[in-house]
Amino acid sequence: MSTPTLGARRALPILSPDQISGMKQELADVIEYRKSGLSLNWIVGCPLDCGYCVRHLFQNFAMKVPRRLLSDEDAVTRLIGHRYFRPHKTPIQLLNRATDPMLPAVKPHLFNVLRQLDGQGLTNHVLIITRWRVGPEDCAVLNSFTNLRLTVLVTHSRIQDERIEPVDSNIAATSLRTLYEHADRYRTVLYWRPIVPGLNDSAADIERAHELSQHAHATVFTGLFFRDEIAAYYQAHGLAMPYQDTARRKILPEAAEQRILDAIGKDPSWGALFRKTSCGVAYAHGEADYNGHYGIRELCDICPPQQIAKCQAAWVKPALTTVTQEARGLGASGPVQVNDRAIVVEGLDEPPRYYLQHGFGYQCHDRAKPHHHRQHGRAPIGWTAEDGKPAA
Repeated sequence: MSTPTLGARRALPILSPDQISGMKQELADVIEYRKSGLSLNWIVGCPLDCGYCVRHLFQNFAMKVPRRLLSDEDAVTRLIGHRYFRPHKTPIQLLNRATDPMLPAVKPHLFNVLRQLDGQGLTNHVLIITRWRVGPEDCAVLNSFTNLRLTVLVTHSRIQDERIEPVDSNIAATSLRTLYEHADRYRTVLYWRPIVPGLNDSAADIERAHELSQHAHATVFTGLFFRDEIAAYYQAHGLAMPYQDTARRKILPEAAEQRILDAIGKDPSWGALFRKTSCGVAYAHGEADYNGHYGIRELCDICPPQQIAKCQAAWVKPALTTVTQEARGLGASGPVQVNDRAIVVEGLDEPPRYYLQHGFGYQCHDRAKPHHHRQHGRAPIGWTAEDGKPAA
């Protein structure tokens, strides 16, 4: 089957070595291993100006015009040659860090990379996150890929303060409906985020998410990623601080989550709702979660029973000797533990931990940064400990 193409556009220019050398190193490194997959970001620059964007962390929020760091072909070569890439197994994310992949100037490069990956017969999960316009012609391209397990996650927050989010959420809502209507080979997830108490968690906001959940194969909800750099932007622009403190993990207070769960519990017409991205993606494709979240059993209390059964059947506790051997090979220090919830290691940063996690289909945690019961891997802000005291 030939791949549909869009009208010819001039290719985005590639930045010079001198221009790239002036960037923060983390931005110049086109591959980053994140929990939801090995992330390929060969294009940087975005005009959408969302105040909470992670681009603040890379000191390129002022870069509004997308530019490439290397060619599409070189990006694919670097991805599949990466030390942590495993054909058919490693989940992949494309352009989720420094631009929106569906911007008119960006999406031809996105489709080119997808075409090359699919042409190699790879069946890896591929995640694309957008809040921009997606039309029927884009859906035709997305449906043309026959091997990749492709998911488009549409970010929708309904934040109406244009100083925080100048992009009209109706754009994302329309894209979600279009994607769902035309979905054949790909799947569509409503990415309901970031939820911020008092900003976009009213009864009307929840009802809007309910309506949109009918136009998605799954819904994932999560909170705000609020780091020091983002807080500095809020302060500099006179924006109300959503929280007094910042955190390395996403923030979604217990009361805000419970308000959402209470609304959903009263209405069986909601679509399938998940706390974790990989859970929603896996459900949409009829598979068990590739991140092994079943080990964190309290995460599953909102999952459809048939999905819990699927994840339970696929969830196998790995042998300590095998895990220890692999962890040591990646540089782990100190004791390695495999308990009934997760692999626990010391001395490994996030990329090798995610490599172990995706390889074994079993959670892998840093002993120094524990995932506390009921907090679902989120920041402790707004949560209480088991004794009822504030967790942070």
